[in-house]
Formats: sequence, C-alpha cells, structure tokens
Amino acid sequence: MRRTIATVLATAGLVLGLGMAACGSDSDAAPASADAPLKVGVSPVPHGEILKYVSDKLAPAEGLKIDIVEFNDYIQPNVALRDKQLDANYFQHIPYLEEEVASKGYKFTPLKPVHIEPLGVYSKKIKNLADLPSGGIVAVPNDPSNSGRALNLLAANGVITLKDGAGVKATEADITGNPKNLKFEPLEPAQLPRSLDDTAISVINGNYAIETGLTPAKDALALEKGENNPYANLVVVRTGDENDPRIVKLEKLLHSPEVKKFIEDKYAGSVLPAF
Repeated sequence: MRRTIATVLATAGLVLGLGMAACGSDSDAAPASADAPLKVGVSPVPHGEILKYVSDKLAPAEGLKIDIVEFNDYIQPNVALRDKQLDANYFQHIPYLEEEVASKGYKFTPLKPVHIEPLGVYSKKIKNLADLPSGGIVAVPNDPSNSGRALNLLAANGVITLKDGAGVKATEADITGNPKNLKFEPLEPAQLPRSLDDTAISVINGNYAIETGLTPAKDALALEKGENNPYANLVVVRTGDENDPRIVKLEKLLHSPEVKKFIEDKYAGSVLPAF
C-alpha cells in the first residue's frame, strides 16, 4: 500500500503510468474470458512477492495467468479496481477497506485473509520502550485505520492508555494516559521508515519495514501478535466478481499449503500466514 504507481504496465492498450491517477470508468467493457490473464494490483512487498510465487510456481498447473501490477500507495489500487483497470487487488486489510467504502462508495467484496504484516515500533535512538524520553516524537501512520492500530499497539505495550472501547478506530482524543508527554506526528505510511532519524520511535507498517531493510521479527521494539489479528491482508474484488473462475483459482492457490510454507520460510516471522 503506497504513494505512487511503481510499475508501468501495458496490457490490452492500457498503460498505468508513474503517479497517474485512474481516470474514466470502463463500465461497458465486456467480461473477460475465463482464460484471459487476471490483472491484480499489489503492494510490491510482501504481496507482490507472494503473488509472483503463485504465478510462477502454482498458477500454470491451474491454467491461470496472472498480470501483477505494483502500486506504491494505498489509494490508487482501489481506484483502479473500481475503474476496471484491475480484476482484483491484494494490498489491504478489512478496517482500511471499510474506511474506503464508507468514504468513496466502492462496491467491493473482500475474500479470505491471506497474511498478516505485524505493525511494529522501531527506533534508532533507544533499545527499549522503557527508555522513551519525555516529550519524544512518535510517528504513526496517518490513515485512520492504521493510526488507530498504532495507538492500540502502543497501549498494549504500556506506552499510553486508551479509553475503554476505543478499539480499532482509536484516535489521539481517546488517549487517557500519556506519562511521557509524547508528541504524535501522523505521516504517510511510506514516509515512516525515513522518519526514524527524527523521532524517538516510529510505528511502521510491516510491508514498509521489510522493504527498507528492517526485519520486524528482530528489529521491532514491539510487534503485533498474529492471533485474532483483524488486520490480515486479503484479495478484494468488485462485488459480483467473486465467482469469476480465475478469482476462484487464485483464492485456492493463495490459501494452499505451498503458499503458507513460502510465507513462513521467506519472512521468518516478519509476515505471518493468516490461514
């Protein structure tokens, strides 16, 4: 989930250009044939890597062709899906999708959870959260679902306390205890790794941590747990496309024992299978 489109892909006369916002819905396009390539928008890490494994190792035996379109932000993959420039996307979790649907009216359907990228707390200045300096700056994601997620992670590790029932939609207004008088700085998720030079701690999404060379399972001062985690990432399609034979095949492969083993072996606890 990122800021600008990273990969330029030309298929069927359509070019997704760098930083280009999707424009113009193709609502009258004919349905794709069952053997047409399935165009899936992803964040490069880990989603793109997982999907490339599926495309290279598993999909040929199912007669499935997958075109992988990489995005560097969390906005354009849903715009492109709405405008039928994609057949599916794989970059988001349910709380984020719910925000997008509520604010933009997308008619999308989430499928089954695939993996979890644990949100982590990182620092270049301290080795333990107990050493947080008074008045320190804490960078958190600026989208509502992930900012609430960050506050809950900090609360779970005793950095702050939150109002009872704040849940996944927690905001700074729900902070009831801040003993170190920390100052919160919301940033675009992709900017968070670069903020580490200027903050006491930064709460960073797993995909950006991995992409910038951090190892969540080793480097995080605190890390989300995988059990009962509501932030599992999954494939999303336009409502009504759930039974597209290509989508059915993709879902089967993404939830296969081979993919589970690939995630466990490649990411060694920094990404967790959610099935």
